[in-house]
Amino acid sequence: MRITRRATLASAIAAPLALPFAAPALAQGTSWAAGRPIRLIVGFTPAGTTDIAARLLAEPLGRRLGTQVVVENRPGAGGNIGNQVVAQADPDGHTLLMQTISGGAINYSLYGARMPIKPEELAAVALMLRVPNAIFVNPQLPARTLQELVALAKSRPGRLNIGSSGAGTSLHMTGELLKLEAGIDMAHVPFRGAGPMMQEIIAGRVEVGVDNLPSVIGHLREGRLRPLAVTTKERSPAMPDVPTTAEAGLPGVEATAWFGLQAPARTPATIIQSLSDAMNIIIRDPDMARRLAELGGMAPALTPDGGTSPETFDAFIKSEIAKWGEVVRRSGATADQ
Repeated sequence: MRITRRATLASAIAAPLALPFAAPALAQGTSWAAGRPIRLIVGFTPAGTTDIAARLLAEPLGRRLGTQVVVENRPGAGGNIGNQVVAQADPDGHTLLMQTISGGAINYSLYGARMPIKPEELAAVALMLRVPNAIFVNPQLPARTLQELVALAKSRPGRLNIGSSGAGTSLHMTGELLKLEAGIDMAHVPFRGAGPMMQEIIAGRVEVGVDNLPSVIGHLREGRLRPLAVTTKERSPAMPDVPTTAEAGLPGVEATAWFGLQAPARTPATIIQSLSDAMNIIIRDPDMARRLAELGGMAPALTPDGGTSPETFDAFIKSEIAKWGEVVRRSGATADQ
């Protein structure tokens, strides 16, 4: 899929959100936000899942806060450039980050001493959604289940290729986790984005791929790629016939991509809480919930009521840093391979 098509997808998803939400916007906004736009930094290129999530959020968040939220793409270094932009911004609530599993967790181990910031330089606000990763293959590959793929890979050690949207991404690391848990050897092939990767798998030049479900779901539904499993504990309502990795016999291959808001450290607690409260209202709106579900997204579910909070999101990020640090150590992966 070329980037222009993905950009069209993002526009088609985001445009209807200009319609009024069921929940009323705050009549006067908030005193700290009113009168100045908020920059929502995305550390990746337009039309990817991170960009789609940010554009879904920007309009309703701006209406609730009584200001404009402008999405600004600052791609590079697996999300680290965006991390650095926000970490160095004034802690006044007017520069926010759409954080991901890559920039918010994996990169701290993967980049090591080259990581430009420390976790404590960003403050957790709220988790927006969780997204399954999908493991899929070219339809001509003689593997209709994940176990059949494992058996095939064991019969051809090092000869099957597994693609990702780039070295060091969460998709790369999901592939590494799959190889570790299944005891198989497949050659990692990094691409400059998910679109080029999927084109090569569709053409049969790469056999296996991993991607966020929202990016690949169209190809899976239309039969151009064959889904083998999703990497979450629960099946995705968007593709209920696709088993989880646990159901397919590999419970250790659990990798939920996630997207949420962070702010510069030292942002006042009152602003952090105001943003978190707004996020909880937005993600519970039936129209937003439906749109996220259509993309394969799932609710944050960090608090007992299924929502999110700064405290629970912060604890979640710390657990993800520890989890993926162990995967990086075991796999020997680096940001360069």
